[in-house]
Amino acid sequence: MSGLGERWLAAAYGGAPWLALLRPLEALYRAAVARRTAAYAEGHRTVWRAPVPVIVVGNLTLGGTGKSPLVAWLVRHLVERGHRPGILSRGYGGQSDAYPLWVDDRTPAAQCGDEPRMLADQTGVPVVVDPDRPRGAGRLLAAGCDILVSDDGLQHLALGRDLELVVVDGARGFGNGRCLPAGPLREPLSRLASVDAVVINGEPAFVPPPGAFTMTLAPVAWRRLDDGTRRSLAPLPFAGPVHAVAGIGRPARFFEALAELGVEAMAHPFDDHHAYRAEELAFADGRPLVMTAKDAVKCRDLAPRDSWVLEVAATPDPAFVRWLEARLAALDAAAPDMNSRAGSAPAHHQE
Repeated sequence: MSGLGERWLAAAYGGAPWLALLRPLEALYRAAVARRTAAYAEGHRTVWRAPVPVIVVGNLTLGGTGKSPLVAWLVRHLVERGHRPGILSRGYGGQSDAYPLWVDDRTPAAQCGDEPRMLADQTGVPVVVDPDRPRGAGRLLAAGCDILVSDDGLQHLALGRDLELVVVDGARGFGNGRCLPAGPLREPLSRLASVDAVVINGEPAFVPPPGAFTMTLAPVAWRRLDDGTRRSLAPLPFAGPVHAVAGIGRPARFFEALAELGVEAMAHPFDDHHAYRAEELAFADGRPLVMTAKDAVKCRDLAPRDSWVLEVAATPDPAFVRWLEARLAALDAAAPDMNSRAGSAPAHHQE
């Protein structure tokens, strides 16, 4: 998102009065969303259903919410239960000559996108990128995955799903509660009535929807960028002030986490999914550089030697884990019926 886009997003979350001028365009946007949703619901557009469970982890708003860390936690939980999960992603920010794109150890973030690269590194499970999600799902099925997790894709209705999880930033919530371009919502708030669970990242600064769960996103370790060496959070593995870069949905969250760890940082925020250049990471004073895991996958070959990554992990509250276990048990019981669903994805089904 451009600098102008970031300023618009701040206005949308802050409830700037001038956004009222965009409400006629919002009405057109909402009408288009309603028509598209109805087209899928009434069978005018095809919904492809996989023969295995599909869990979509998405958000209702523009900007970061902590969705990808929850995806990482979820697939680890599925592995612990004996499943063979695969992650499906749009691959925002990446560009490939061919899809579906299997993300392996050699796939650069510039090709697959920063979030798929990060998730592949963090989880070790199969990750496939494809703008045509049903087609990408077919690739994961061919690899033997028995449950699919879509990182984002709440609005990609061509892919049928068995569970929908919506992640909300606890600090920013739903902003002014309006849809694009008069607010940050991709869909009206009424969409929450049809999802299976709402997970709020952090303490909510707003009245949460009934039945919403919470999760925490907390630092767990430092990782040296050049050789992968991991260090505990304390004592700090570097001395003195540092430079901190963050090209995520809400850079302030990263800078706040550093402050809580006692790190004196000079903050350098960038747009979400920013494509870094070496000169943006080189500082004349030679001080250490720290960054997020999402930034790290793009900076491995660009950053100076004394660079560190702050690893974070999502921890859902126990109530969510109990709820999820009950839903997964129900999906396991329904597995024989799922086998009768479509076994291969259509050749081309991009929205």
